[in-house]
Amino acid sequence: MSAPSRRAVVTGAGPGSIGEAVARALDAEGWDVVVTTRSKPVEDLSWQPLDLADRGSVARFAHWYADRSDRLDLLVNSAGIHLDLGSRWQEPQLLDGHEIHWRTNYLGTVDLTTALLPALLTAAGATGDARVLHLVSQLHDRGTVDGLLGRPVDYDSWAAYGTSKLGLVHHAASLVAEHGDRGLRVIPVHPGAVSTNIANRGLETRPVLRRLRNLARPLERRVLMSPEASAALLVRLATEEATPSSYHHKGHVTDPSAAARDLAARRELADRTRDWLAR
Repeated sequence: MSAPSRRAVVTGAGPGSIGEAVARALDAEGWDVVVTTRSKPVEDLSWQPLDLADRGSVARFAHWYADRSDRLDLLVNSAGIHLDLGSRWQEPQLLDGHEIHWRTNYLGTVDLTTALLPALLTAAGATGDARVLHLVSQLHDRGTVDGLLGRPVDYDSWAAYGTSKLGLVHHAASLVAEHGDRGLRVIPVHPGAVSTNIANRGLETRPVLRRLRNLARPLERRVLMSPEASAALLVRLATEEATPSSYHHKGHVTDPSAAARDLAARRELADRTRDWLAR
């Protein structure tokens, strides 16, 4: 009897995205892959809708997946937002009472990962290895402990984005501390500067800048990594036996920012996150 296909969920798999490229690479290697976007189906792949900023959507997806399978070998958390690229916002944009990047990129990702954790641990118990990849960013170094813990800070949307990714670096370490001995690896990774469509949403209210960016896309594609090149790195991290649960920067294990190594902040963030999940 042949072994069952390894099973993966890849979020944020819209056209031209890192997530789509990762999903297609895994599919080509024989994985059983489910992809998500907020609304638009993905051609030729098993698709389900998922909005990280909506707890009902996360719960519906988790229930759907539990009906489909009790095992999940790999979760690639590539969905996320980066809005206000022009730094026009003077005040935080709130969603469910949280700054929108924090609510979507951090809380939404943690909510989904927690909901799928039983399936991940089942796979880890069966094979000794299940993995979660958090796509973070070098910009996590713009995040601050004060922002991480909800203390008053002068608002800057780029710092808010960085703080949401800083939170995911901490979450990865917390999950490994709790479940690493059961075979779960959680890897925060900055794949490099990649030419994707994520910036378009951040320029929706800046038509001139959006037109300029479209004009510059041929140069951008020559200078930045392609989604496919980034996907090759992520697939290696998802499949190589020696991959450690450490922060990866462009394929190399390195130290994250000082704020990402603050253990007291990590413990307080974990407590705050558990309280939010319990609501």
